[in-house]
Amino acid sequence: MMIDQALADLLGYALHRGLIAQEDHAWAANRLLQALGLDSWTETDAQERPLEDILKDILDWAVENGRIQEGTTSRDLFDTELMGRLTPRPSQVVREFNQRYAVSPEDATDWYYQLSQDTDYIRRYRIARDVKWVAPTPYGDLDITINLSKPEKDPRAIAAAKAAPQGGYPKCQLCRENEGYAGRMNHPARQNHRIIPITIDGKDWFFQYSPYVYYNEHCIVFNGQHVPMKIDRSTFRKLLDFVAQFPHYFVGSNADLPIVGGSILSHDHFQGGRYTFAMEKAPVEREISFPGFADVEAGIVKWPMSVIRLRSADDCRLVDLAEKILTAWRSYTDEAAFIFAETDGEPHNTITPIARMREGKYELDLVLRNNITTAEYPLGVYHPHQELHHIKKENIGLIEVMGLAVLPSRLKRELAELADALVEGRDLRADETLAKHADWAEELKTRYTFTQENAMAVIQKEVGVVFAAVLEHAGVYKCTAQGREAFLRFISSVN
Repeated sequence: MMIDQALADLLGYALHRGLIAQEDHAWAANRLLQALGLDSWTETDAQERPLEDILKDILDWAVENGRIQEGTTSRDLFDTELMGRLTPRPSQVVREFNQRYAVSPEDATDWYYQLSQDTDYIRRYRIARDVKWVAPTPYGDLDITINLSKPEKDPRAIAAAKAAPQGGYPKCQLCRENEGYAGRMNHPARQNHRIIPITIDGKDWFFQYSPYVYYNEHCIVFNGQHVPMKIDRSTFRKLLDFVAQFPHYFVGSNADLPIVGGSILSHDHFQGGRYTFAMEKAPVEREISFPGFADVEAGIVKWPMSVIRLRSADDCRLVDLAEKILTAWRSYTDEAAFIFAETDGEPHNTITPIARMREGKYELDLVLRNNITTAEYPLGVYHPHQELHHIKKENIGLIEVMGLAVLPSRLKRELAELADALVEGRDLRADETLAKHADWAEELKTRYTFTQENAMAVIQKEVGVVFAAVLEHAGVYKCTAQGREAFLRFISSVN
């Protein structure tokens, strides 16, 4: 039977990847049989093949035999349950991680990242489908990705989620209670998810990887308590403490206000990983100084957003200065530069901070943010403006700030169709899907002759230009003489 072969292959995969030992084989087989509603199977020799293919066979069987409903969400819930039955217990994972960490933090994260892939918590085969390229801009090479690894809900799943009881457990997708959770139609399964307890700034936090991996070793560091995001002195302290413990990783925080914050403001967390973003490579364009901090290197970064870079071997000095800058920025108003600390009692100024180790010193990038809205810009003055929404409309969070555009999945199809239409000379405005790109495309036609050979390359290059403009819109001080003058006025106010 096909199901017998698929089970043998899955058990063989688990043995090969070290998820189970030979002594676990019968136990693991019985655990899988239970999940499938079977009371027996005929053991056969395992065949080595991709995990995606093995799971597809099992899921197809489960649908055909009425074990699960057809649909991406139902299949994801079920294959996660299967992999969860093969994933080592949390205590085993934590013990192995800590033993490796005692030898090398790098070895510990290498092992844990591999485990997160082998258990299918990180679905490698989906991430491989993401479209990625690098686009040259005046600010350096920006990373562009069209994310396809996060599955879109099908209509049946949406309907089922709407009808499902709205439980308050776990409180959000970042809470520690997600570890091992079976999931539901409106909440992902996490039976194959394992988290690592860490202590930062004397507090209980946890370390995990993002299941969608927007960049290499994309990790999430989250508070053990479900408390809201807040940027303050302790944030800087925690970020620097983390990179001291994991010096091969950067770590940063989304801002703590809507529009300029991330997607989950209800749970205090950071994002980090092992990747060098364009912003990190960007040089200091102008050195600056702050009274009483002559020992801290400081400068304005050549970047479309407004970034102050601080460097010191003394992390305490960085924390002190970062707090000083944050306090000044929270209350800073400069009407001439359209910077308002608050309107009608609503605060607007905050900071997106990023920490890393570089050449034996602590480095802290402070990105000034402001979330004011107007009648002309109801989604935010320092937010991608309307003319860029055909490419990027969503909030500009930490990842975008650093120079990685995470673009919606619709663009894979739309940009391919746009390339064909430009080559064929079709009327873009007559096509409902392409009409939103028409103004942009018509401007491109004034600068390029599109052929079958160059169309997609040109479009990808120009998407990079759009993303650079997105970041310029999000910058509170523009990269102009007037903008730099206004930036320096703020710096002078920090005393």
